[in-house]
Amino acid sequence: MKNLIKLGLMVTAIAPTGGCVSGNLYRINSLIGVASTDAAEGADVELQTLGEFELPKTSAQAWAVGNPIYAVAATNVLTNVPGTGNYLVGVATGIAANPSAVGRVRLNGALGLPVTV
Repeated sequence: MKNLIKLGLMVTAIAPTGGCVSGNLYRINSLIGVASTDAAEGADVELQTLGEFELPKTSAQAWAVGNPIYAVAATNVLTNVPGTGNYLVGVATGIAANPSAVGRVRLNGALGLPVTV
């Protein structure tokens, strides 16, 4: 196919205010992904938009496999609560206890659209 640029598992974006740290989740407008490298603010950064990652979660929550997982807009910490302004990022791929600092999530490779409750 002549017009295919790439599969889109990795998407080039401009690093947001404060830059990016490799392995952290970022939302740039409606694009959700994990930074593959460190990047200074305003520099190009590759975001992995699809895959399974272990990422920071709201500690006081228990997750079950298959739970929808959202990013809290202000912090990018993950939650299983679809609160107003949170962004759907994927599904839990492992059980996470209450309390626990991290959870496994499969990013959905789609747009992080805000929840409206």
